[in-house]
Amino acid sequence: MKLFPDNFLWGGAVAANQCEGAWEADGKKESICDHLTAGSRAKNRVFTSKILPDESYPSHVAVDFYHRYKEDIALFAEMGFKVFRLSIAWSRIFPNGDDEIPNEEGLKFYDRVFDECLKYGIEPMVTLSHFEIPYHLVKEYQGFSDRKVIDCFERYVRCVMTRYKDKVKYWLTFNEINFATMPMGNLEVLGIMNRENDEVANPLDDINLRFQALHHVFLASARAVIAAKEINPDFKVGCMIAHITMYPLTCRPEDMLLLQELDHIINDFCADVQVKGRYPGYALRYLEEKGVNLTFEPGDEAVLRKGCVDFYSFSYYMSNCVTTEEGHTTTLGNLLGGVKNPYLEATQWGWQVDPKGLLYTLNKIHDRYQVPIFIVENGLGAVDVRDENGCIHDDYRINYLRQHICEMEKAIHNKVDLFGYTVWSALDIVSSGTGEMKKRYGFIYVDKDDEGNGTMERFKKKSFYWYKKVIESNGGDLADI
Repeated sequence: MKLFPDNFLWGGAVAANQCEGAWEADGKKESICDHLTAGSRAKNRVFTSKILPDESYPSHVAVDFYHRYKEDIALFAEMGFKVFRLSIAWSRIFPNGDDEIPNEEGLKFYDRVFDECLKYGIEPMVTLSHFEIPYHLVKEYQGFSDRKVIDCFERYVRCVMTRYKDKVKYWLTFNEINFATMPMGNLEVLGIMNRENDEVANPLDDINLRFQALHHVFLASARAVIAAKEINPDFKVGCMIAHITMYPLTCRPEDMLLLQELDHIINDFCADVQVKGRYPGYALRYLEEKGVNLTFEPGDEAVLRKGCVDFYSFSYYMSNCVTTEEGHTTTLGNLLGGVKNPYLEATQWGWQVDPKGLLYTLNKIHDRYQVPIFIVENGLGAVDVRDENGCIHDDYRINYLRQHICEMEKAIHNKVDLFGYTVWSALDIVSSGTGEMKKRYGFIYVDKDDEGNGTMERFKKKSFYWYKKVIESNGGDLADI
């Protein structure tokens, strides 16, 4: 049975701070990621207010996509990508974030990247803010906690959308915006630094400041949508949610109610505002109970209503369980861990693999929002080893992706309006969570280790050839190779 539509967008994804490098090249200035040290599963990444000489900052070089983009995009084209999701580094365009005039060299770089994609018939999908807020905005304004930064963001958005209005059709406003419903989202989504040299995963948190900043991010996203429709009515703008799929550990009613509460706040709240254009009642009740007093200025509600996104995009890697009971084994995950599910296996980094959870999630999103859906991140982080012939036999990655694509087929059979899928990631890049290179996600191996050693040479993994076949068959041939 043919299920994937003929125009289905298959591809891969990256983020500028994890792939580009060239952190001070051609007029670019520091972003928040340029101040994040390397870490590991056992050691949290630290945000340092100054660049320290004895620390390693992985984004400074990353995998040098800035200088190797032609080679990399040619490899994506060989795989048959229909779409390539990437982000623009805000500090390449407006180095301080609040500049009046954009940096032409930064604009020219993305002109070249988009032209290279279009040469091969690859549709660019651009994330406007993917954990890459200019560092100056953190120092000067505490990021989006200051309403002035909304204007800075809109200036940046109007600049790049006008510049690339004939090259880019699909835009995402804020990557994994719902990260900000938790303390660990202070820095990367909101640009808030509450103390010097803080651990990103365990920061000092001012909950009122955080949710006020999130309100400003909602307004910034809405204003980006409004600007998009003015600049090119054919633009399609989406939200981007890190969907943390959860199950109750037991059938106790208390576990089900806990699940509903967490699911609402972590997964639904941000999308409800961005898709439906208003704060849901459960969120207002939650904020009231937490003692959060949001400041709404006249016109805010109208902006949110007018700036609703066109589609829903999300990342999906794993699921976890929740319970009111104590003493259960916990596990790790994307943004948020939980209680271990006894029916699931986990990756080397403790993320529980749950393909059927993707079907559940797609059904849920479709039922709740009734808008087109795009899976913009899904993949497996693993230690990949080259054999004596230089080959990488990443069958574990193929198996992971095959199982998830099978569940996507079932969702489409359920009439879910799923129109694209970009695997995380197109090639090996720096891990956002740990800052490691050894936690590899790509179809393309990059010869670089955690200490920065290596040639940066690119090598095709077994999954490269498998995904090429999947795209050629439009999802019809998922067999091994």
